[in-house]
Amino acid sequence: MITQMMVQPSFWVDSGIKLSKVRDIYLFKFTEELQSRLEELSEKKKAGLLTSEEDAELAGILELDRIFTLLNAKILVFPVMQVE
Repeated sequence: MITQMMVQPSFWVDSGIKLSKVRDIYLFKFTEELQSRLEELSEKKKAGLLTSEEDAELAGILELDRIFTLLNAKILVFPVMQVE
């Protein structure tokens, strides 16, 4: 069994996420900085240049992306729960 290390997604709660209004609904999004970091790490991984620390960081960001996808889907299904 291979154990993968990752930076906990909660690491970016204060600085890497924002709520964005999309058609009168607020959805969770990455800040521009975190989105850029995700793209940078993804490109380095494709090129085979990722360090183990960067791989852990990328794993955490991708996990946070999966969490946001699920949360945003639920928000879209239940728009009554919107933040005002």
